[in-house]
Amino acid sequence: MKLLEAQGVRKGYRVGAQERVILEGVDLELREGEIVALLGRSGGGKSTLLRILAGLILPDRGEVRLRGRRVEGPAEGVAMVFQSFALFPWLTVLENVMLGLEAQGMPKGERIRRAREAIDLIGLSGFEEALPKELSGGMRQRVGFARALVVEPVVLFMDEPLSALDPLTAEGLRGDFLDLWLGRRLPTQGVLVVTHNIEEAVALADRILILQGSPARIRWEIPIPLSHPRDPGDPRFRAQVEAIYQALTEREEVEHRLEEELLRLPEAPVSRILSLAEAIARLGGRADLPLLAEEEGLEVDELFPLLEALELLGFARVVQGDVELTPAGLSLAGGDLETQRLLFAEHLLRYVPLLAQLHQALLGRGQVPEEWALRRLEGHLPPQEAQRVLGVVREWGRFGGLFLWDENARAFRPRGE
Repeated sequence: MKLLEAQGVRKGYRVGAQERVILEGVDLELREGEIVALLGRSGGGKSTLLRILAGLILPDRGEVRLRGRRVEGPAEGVAMVFQSFALFPWLTVLENVMLGLEAQGMPKGERIRRAREAIDLIGLSGFEEALPKELSGGMRQRVGFARALVVEPVVLFMDEPLSALDPLTAEGLRGDFLDLWLGRRLPTQGVLVVTHNIEEAVALADRILILQGSPARIRWEIPIPLSHPRDPGDPRFRAQVEAIYQALTEREEVEHRLEEELLRLPEAPVSRILSLAEAIARLGGRADLPLLAEEEGLEVDELFPLLEALELLGFARVVQGDVELTPAGLSLAGGDLETQRLLFAEHLLRYVPLLAQLHQALLGRGQVPEEWALRRLEGHLPPQEAQRVLGVVREWGRFGGLFLWDENARAFRPRGE
């Protein structure tokens, strides 16, 4: 039975006189008795889609239906667990959990009874009168789960619910949640979880949906036909992880890259780009992405911007779930600091149009104000994204020795001034 269905969902935002479309033609469904995981690159629209499904924001086009009824506002029968614990610090555990029931107008006695049951269910019995500051991170997130479950939602949404926790705590809470789900002790009938942790998705989900593209759509649906409990060391588990990495790194063929995409530089510090190149070189110049992520302790949202930077700058190629350094990438990984700076500068000028334009302007003008670059960025990107990209431009260009940055004047200056 379908619990939740989205058809033809589209969402865009105005950027000056232009519109930036985030989601286009998104179709998905969540069926009774299943956990579905939603994966995709950072900034690819996952959280936006989740909020549309929950009725917190409306799509520009298309529709969402919950148990056959169109969702046109905050949906009844839906609850969400967020990445941040979002607890009121002046309220006790019991009072935090009761909040949703109070909003429903439930009598106080019934609210207390239901809240205590939810607190016991998630393993916090005895902490009802504790304040959030007296709890560990894992315990605070358990309160978040209890607050969502106490309203007995038909559908439970989870937006990276364990990413703020250390790996051991996250594993314990994930296992406890799965035990409750498999034991049919949860009031909810279906779960949709947004995560950047591929192993977590394979451990939990019956199906995995991958959101890709610009604008984004559901490009891949990968069933996970493994019985619980699932062993991460099982070759079948590893094969599923490999398949997801491969899907995430495949790109649709396009003849022309939009100017916006050429401007949208990944959030990738130079030190970490160099470190990743050196790690790939140590593995023989070509590395399996799951192995590389494990060796370097990187999750998807950390690994993929670094891979994107290496690809963008011509230092690596990502093919079928592996990354391979180009000859320039091998030189970058094996060179001394001065060689790395020179190579980086050469590739910035070759592959990043904005930096090439900025460098040319500096040769002609002697100083270029920050507004010069921002105008070019804000013509295609939202202001906050333009500021983020400008920060990347400053860091990459300064490392490559293309310019100096004058903080007081908020301007770029040629080297040697």
